[in-house]
Parts: sequence; C-alpha cells; structure tokens
Amino acid sequence: MILQYAEALCATRRLVLASASPRRREILANLGLKFDVVVSTFDENLDKAQFSGGADYAKATATHKALEVATRLETEDRAAPFMVIGADTVVEAPDGSIMEKPKDAAEAMKMLLSLQGITHQVHTGVGVVFPNTSGGPLVVHSFSETTRVTFAPLEEAEMLAYIKTGEPFDKAGGYGIQGPAGAFVSSITGCYFNVMGFPVHRFTSKISDMIRDGTIKL
Repeated sequence: MILQYAEALCATRRLVLASASPRRREILANLGLKFDVVVSTFDENLDKAQFSGGADYAKATATHKALEVATRLETEDRAAPFMVIGADTVVEAPDGSIMEKPKDAAEAMKMLLSLQGITHQVHTGVGVVFPNTSGGPLVVHSFSETTRVTFAPLEEAEMLAYIKTGEPFDKAGGYGIQGPAGAFVSSITGCYFNVMGFPVHRFTSKISDMIRDGTIKL
C-alpha cells in the first residue's frame, strides 16, 4: 500500500488535509504521512436533493472542500507542488435521509432515535486534488466508501446521557463510533475507520495506484 511510498510522497510535495477533524489528523498521521492542515472554507451547502444518495453527496462535498483549498494554495504559491485531501462523512438512514452534524440536543436525540435498533449506512467521500504537471487545470480524483452499521435497541436514558457528554455535536449522525457511542454498535460491515471519518484502506489503495500508474509522480 502507501507505506513504502510515504517518505518519498512527503518529500516531493506538500500534503495538505482540508479538514479540522482531529480524527482525520490522527488517522493520516498514523500512516506515517507528514502534512499541514488548511481548513476549507467551503460552505457545505450542496442541495441533497440533487444527489442519488449519501455517498454521492459526501463525495461531492469532499471534492469541493479540497478544490477550495487547492485553489487558494495555487494562488499563494504556484511553484510549490501539493496534494490536498478533502473528506466528508454523512450518515444515511434506511429511509434515505442524510444526516450531518446535529445543531442541538433535540436534533441529536431525533437522530439517535431514528438509528437505534436498525442498520444504517455511513458514507465518507474523499477528494484528492493536485496541480497538473502539464500546466492545465487542477487534477481531481474522488471516491466514496460505505460502511453498514447496526445499532442495538437503545433506552432513552442512555441516549440522553450520551447527548449530555457533548460528543454528538461534531459527529455526523450524532455519534462517534470511537467514543462512548461505540457501546451502541452491535455490528459493522466494512471499514471501521470509514465510520470514524476516513477510509484508510481505500485511500491508501487509491494513492498507491496513482503512484504506480504515474498519475502522481514521486
């Protein structure tokens, strides 16, 4: 995967994570990658009705985040090669509704009630953007990964206790699998890290493929 390329990748270009998420920072750092964080100013206001589902919505949002940062970097320093990584995670309920971060306790409770006792999908979209070596427009590669998560039936008291921790408010769907809400999860199918906010295996496979086929030159 990417491990054998990590040192050369970091030496030949500036890696930039277009996200303020501490979980994504931790995941990328654990891969041995050295990177800067430049938080995207993209408004994340895409019309969900224009997308076939949560996966496409997350992929488009992630790509817009990465493009916004890449455009800024290109304006600031055209000489510096870079690779910008954007990501966006959403939860999709069985009825197709797309959940992002809850605005308040009432919305967090509504999300948890809709997820308890059922299987839902967690989608993370990733956008990777870097300069075109031929001098053309920015090169964009994007993909999404989906994990199926099943919650056990939950009691109101435990949902209220979880909301009081404050943890739901910066998590898509109102929960984080890596925290106390991990106790709600009876099973998952797919990538655990995808539920945390970044699909490690899919990302490393994609980057490795682009290095091997010459799309990313080291």
